[in-house]
Amino acid sequence: MSDTYSFIMEIENIKLPKNIINFYLDSGIKQLYPPQADAIKKGLLRNKNILAAIPTASGKTLIAELAMLKAIIENGKALYIVPLRALASEKYDRFLQFDILGVKTTISTGDFESKDEKLGDINDIIVTTSEKADSLLRNKTAWMEQISVIVVDEVHLIDSSNRGPTLEMIITKFRKINPRIQIIALSATIGNANELGAWLDAELILSEWRPTDLREGVFFEDSVFFSSNNKDDKKQTIPKYSNDISTDLVIDIIKKDGQCLVFDNSRRNAIGVACKASTHISKYISKRTKNALLEIAKDIIESGETEVAEILGACVKNGVAFHHAGLNSNHRKLVEKGFKENKIKMIASTPTLAAGLNLPARRVIIKNYKRYDSQFGMQPIPVIEYKQMAGRAGRPHLDPYGESILIAKSDCEYDALQKDYIYASPEPVLSKLGTETAIRSHVLSLISTGFANNRDELMDFMTATFYSYQNDNDFLMQVVDECIEFLQSHEMIIKETNNLGEIRFFSTKLGNVISCLYIDPLSGANIVDGLKKSDSLTDLSLLHLICTAPDMRQLYLRSADYESINDFVVTHKSDFIQIPSQFKAIEYEWFLGEVKTAILLKDWIDEMQITTITKKFNIGEGDVRVFTELGRWLMHATTIIAGILNINNDLAKILEKRIQYGVGNNLVELAKIRGIGRVRARLLYKNGFESKEDIKNADFKDISKIIGHKLALKIFQQMDVDFVYENEIIETIDSDSKNQTMIGDF
Repeated sequence: MSDTYSFIMEIENIKLPKNIINFYLDSGIKQLYPPQADAIKKGLLRNKNILAAIPTASGKTLIAELAMLKAIIENGKALYIVPLRALASEKYDRFLQFDILGVKTTISTGDFESKDEKLGDINDIIVTTSEKADSLLRNKTAWMEQISVIVVDEVHLIDSSNRGPTLEMIITKFRKINPRIQIIALSATIGNANELGAWLDAELILSEWRPTDLREGVFFEDSVFFSSNNKDDKKQTIPKYSNDISTDLVIDIIKKDGQCLVFDNSRRNAIGVACKASTHISKYISKRTKNALLEIAKDIIESGETEVAEILGACVKNGVAFHHAGLNSNHRKLVEKGFKENKIKMIASTPTLAAGLNLPARRVIIKNYKRYDSQFGMQPIPVIEYKQMAGRAGRPHLDPYGESILIAKSDCEYDALQKDYIYASPEPVLSKLGTETAIRSHVLSLISTGFANNRDELMDFMTATFYSYQNDNDFLMQVVDECIEFLQSHEMIIKETNNLGEIRFFSTKLGNVISCLYIDPLSGANIVDGLKKSDSLTDLSLLHLICTAPDMRQLYLRSADYESINDFVVTHKSDFIQIPSQFKAIEYEWFLGEVKTAILLKDWIDEMQITTITKKFNIGEGDVRVFTELGRWLMHATTIIAGILNINNDLAKILEKRIQYGVGNNLVELAKIRGIGRVRARLLYKNGFESKEDIKNADFKDISKIIGHKLALKIFQQMDVDFVYENEIIETIDSDSKNQTMIGDF
């Protein structure tokens, strides 16, 4: 990669309107970073496609912003695609600042069935996830044809077996819709940038330049050895503060007024690292910071129902936190905010934090570079993942440098870490489109939306993909033929021959619905078969049916589960549409996993406490949210599909709402009220308030005693209810109901 830049570009010299230039000048940006200047030089503002493979914090977002603003000036619209909802929210907050320029921004990450037509009518920048962008295309959202620039953040995720095929298909679709569309692809880690850039027909911005120097090193024995083959070079001895290496490394940087991220390979390990470090780090936190940390800890404890909230709160009081996908969203936000404000000094995290969120730190520690694989045991992480984590080291304009540190336990391991990570290049990005599982949904989408109506048109589209660019087309077409056969056999597409003998494909009503619902056709086929086979459906029947869908995340079946789940199946055998033979061991084991997942959903709608659910299934609050969101969406799909099949769908409709709110049917109306939630809904019901109308007609004081005066006030205002109250009454109620206001609403 070349890092030689012979020119400096002043922001004032960019050919954009004065108000845009002043916007950046007012925010303190007077000169472009070298990679940004390189992008301008290579045609960023002349509608050239750009692939920027540059380190984290080197200015990728500004490159995207300039392209988007240029497009909007010319009456276009911009689509900013990210892999995660959390990252979408972060970018949305940033782009809202363009409101001063008259540029309107919105975010679209909700239900996949929605067209969100109004969003495009009034907004210039739409921030979305790749899955939502694909669903908007499938639902033929009109304003998508007005998009003149798309930004693909973290484009290396084309290599992901989960998100990659969708991202690749989106790019290909947009290029078919508008061959002149500008593509801005961003990543910090691409091993084959030239190949990906050639597919995108993009100018390459390849650089290792960073605004803050990155020092990569390996800790061994008592010292860190930075970026040198000779261990005696650039040696930094770490004082002993505890009996734990990672804690010592954290304290060392905190004493230098820095912050630290520690990456570990599991949630349990991340929590353990944080708990171990917190008691030692507390003594290095100022009294003023500790007071601020107490407030954060209080918010964490009050917004959680599980033991994890207590553990996290205790850590935060000492200036330490842990972060992983099992936390509820409010806890993650509180931790991230506390870290950005330099109150929390250390976060121990699983690698998910490195996947795009803007949380840099002076020092990054990769405590374990191996991760468990169910087939091969503990395996080294890819270089690209190491680079993502290391790239978080160094806050621009705040840190004099950034440090990433691996930990070695032997001379041999020290040498291997130097060779395999510090001096290694990231792996090439490889398309994952070439399987029936990956492509099945997209073949249906292409036929349903009219992108392709026959085999030749399908092939023409597929030859424009990155997979085709990298691989043989014969195999790809074989996979497409398998998908066509599957879709025909399940009556999602039909084949017709016209008078000229030409064969054309058309999607059926069922196929259109499944495509627009954004579910895997195999999920749709499972639901159709289940609905047709069952004479009498129960709650459990439908819950298990949606758990057979490939779209549904499955709970891991532990050895201790076999007996209890099998007993549950025997007890409830009449509720299952079909039970495989126990002699088919693999099939039956998978079935038990589906049943376990269905039990989780049943416990949720039966109002089992969230703390009991998390302990029973050994998962986090955030995981419960994932399962219930997926369950609600698949039950919604079941409702729609049942309607097409003329099968009574009343039970599915009821279950959809129960899964959404986690309540029995008698509480759905109460739980719908914004701010009430499942726990308070039950409290209100027990006290005789069984409907929205009951609350409207209630005395404010009575409701306040149950849910607290602050929430009661919001509820009454939400319902436009006129009421009178005295301040002294409110104070009394607040004192009496303090415990009630702390009840979680998850």
